[in-house]
Amino acid sequence: MPEWFEAALRTLVAVLVLFFFTKVLGKRQVAQLSLFEYITGITIGSLAAYISMDLEKHWGLGIISLAVWVGVSFIIEMVQLKTKKLRDFIDSKSEVLIKDGKILEDNLKKVRVTSDELLSQLRKKNVFNAADVEFAIMESNGEFNILLKRENQPLTPKHLGIKVSPDKSPEAVIMDGKLMDEGLAAFGYNRNWLNRELETLGVAIENVYLGQVDSYGQLYVDLYDDQIQVPEPQKKATLFATLKKCEADLELFALSSENEAAKALYTQCVDQMDQVIVDMRPLLTR
Repeated sequence: MPEWFEAALRTLVAVLVLFFFTKVLGKRQVAQLSLFEYITGITIGSLAAYISMDLEKHWGLGIISLAVWVGVSFIIEMVQLKTKKLRDFIDSKSEVLIKDGKILEDNLKKVRVTSDELLSQLRKKNVFNAADVEFAIMESNGEFNILLKRENQPLTPKHLGIKVSPDKSPEAVIMDGKLMDEGLAAFGYNRNWLNRELETLGVAIENVYLGQVDSYGQLYVDLYDDQIQVPEPQKKATLFATLKKCEADLELFALSSENEAAKALYTQCVDQMDQVIVDMRPLLTR
């Protein structure tokens, strides 16, 4: 067998074996790695390279070694799911580096993080003053997580006492010029609805690279030709304007009516409409 063919065959086998073993180990191997997972990843990569290129050795030995490493890693991961002590021993515990705006120097020394590195990690989280931080924690995989003090946290509808409805993630209904029935069904729409929306925008489906529908039933499209300007959906703005017009009409009726009972009724309707607008504003103006 020619050497080039044997190298190509070994590489193909190594890729297939490595892919299979990575699937066995799960997604943690391709996400943030712990110390042991980092070592395992390097070793498995080295063994795969050995299987591919060391033509003088029998490649079955490399596959056996690879299988042993994967087996050990898999067993350790299973045991870690059962035993917290082993998780803490292998992955280490999270360390609090800042508490109540105070930097914990002893904990910094434990994880061997300098003050410069700490400030750099804070800046990555858009925090430039350590005193603004309630907690800063270094996770077992080396990632920093930060909780700002309450007065420094961004303002949310909850802080204002405003209740907002749950929001669904947008669904793709057109991709690469092809209609996606699953995305339409997720919001209870059909092809006729989509064709009407595209006709309103003056766009043909084959010219759409990506089309998405949000939870308010608004269709957003991105065309292959970026020079063509597509109007933004106006359903929410139109509904908000309609509500304001209804409120203005009711106020006009209340002012122009000479009947006291009718005037009182119109005034009551104005107050109710105003409350509806207040409740709907967070939904219709974002």
